[in-house]
Amino acid sequence: GGDLAAHPGTLAGMIVPLSRRERQVAIRVAGGLTSKQIAGELGLSLRTVHTYRESLARKLGASSAAVVTRYVIESGLTDGAIAE
Repeated sequence: GGDLAAHPGTLAGMIVPLSRRERQVAIRVAGGLTSKQIAGELGLSLRTVHTYRESLARKLGASSAAVVTRYVIESGLTDGAIAE
């Protein structure tokens, strides 16, 4: 819920449950890829990538790539952690 939005800077130590696809998108956002590039890599439509990014924004409490990147780093997400 709303707790994340109330504290957008407090991701440290927080485990936010993300779906497999959300993790894949988050890792690529953190890697600097555009939505179009992410769509191509994952075989998704651009609209679907935008939906995942919106979901990440809701769950992490902010929509910036910097916040997503911080979460990916702090939670130790890597492509190796995701079974394709």
